[in-house]
Amino acid sequence: MCEQDMVNTAPRSGPRVSRRDFSRIGVVAGAGVIAAGGPLTALAQASALDEREVAFDAPGGRLDGLFIYPEEGKHPAVILWPDIAGLRDAPYAMGRELAHAGYAVLVANPYYRSVEGSQFDDFDDWREQGGFQKVGPWMALNTPAAIAETMVAAVAWLDRQDEVDTARGIGMQGYCMTGSWTIRAAAAVPDRVKAAASFHGGGLVGEGPDAPVNLLASIAPDARVLIAIGKNDDAMAPGDKDALRAAALAAGREVEIEVYNADHGWTVLDSPVYDYDEGDRAWARLLALYEAAL
Repeated sequence: MCEQDMVNTAPRSGPRVSRRDFSRIGVVAGAGVIAAGGPLTALAQASALDEREVAFDAPGGRLDGLFIYPEEGKHPAVILWPDIAGLRDAPYAMGRELAHAGYAVLVANPYYRSVEGSQFDDFDDWREQGGFQKVGPWMALNTPAAIAETMVAAVAWLDRQDEVDTARGIGMQGYCMTGSWTIRAAAAVPDRVKAAASFHGGGLVGEGPDAPVNLLASIAPDARVLIAIGKNDDAMAPGDKDALRAAALAAGREVEIEVYNADHGWTVLDSPVYDYDEGDRAWARLLALYEAAL
């Protein structure tokens, strides 16, 4: 789980030129201005971005984050919910990468009920501050009912933005503790949320009626779900993938479930266990999901 695997100090694996380079460029670049000579300069020139810090009223406080979008036109919206370390450069860079692919992206603060903005620079800082203990009280406020209320407010806000194409569905992606939030969002706002992607998400399976595994029948029939599971998470709970597959089949919903050959946290750019190859593969599946569903 997060408190174990995400603080792993194992070296990063895989090739040295990959989405990590995009992360470096994206963090420095800000609103789509890419350093000359970088590997994605041509992409940046083809799809310049704008971005702005935002905050709006939501149940329990003011939901803040960074809104990133192509500088021209209207685009399908995506909400990126960061992992346990919250808002910081890594999810911002991931949001910029999504925006370059043609989406209007809200990188949202999962702890807005308690704190505003970034609380950690990166995962090293998270560890040094005793991250899991620090965020514990903030996490406790995100009950299933609270998450659903937040999703309704966030979708309503996106639909008011000029950069969002409201004729297209909205995508949700979450990591670690927020992986389950994406299915909750699709169940809470089924008329708008048409794609849900959970990466090494926790709490997907349970007995209660509000467990995400039991919410699949509440999402829209035309919605699609991607559940990407870390190999060590699967080793700890090998029956979860089977329960999710059975629930998807019973609900008649399109759900892609796969165990990746990487550990919990492998998709997050600043994670100490980020895996280049499996991270890129998971990202490609995310883009395919959005292409098909939004």
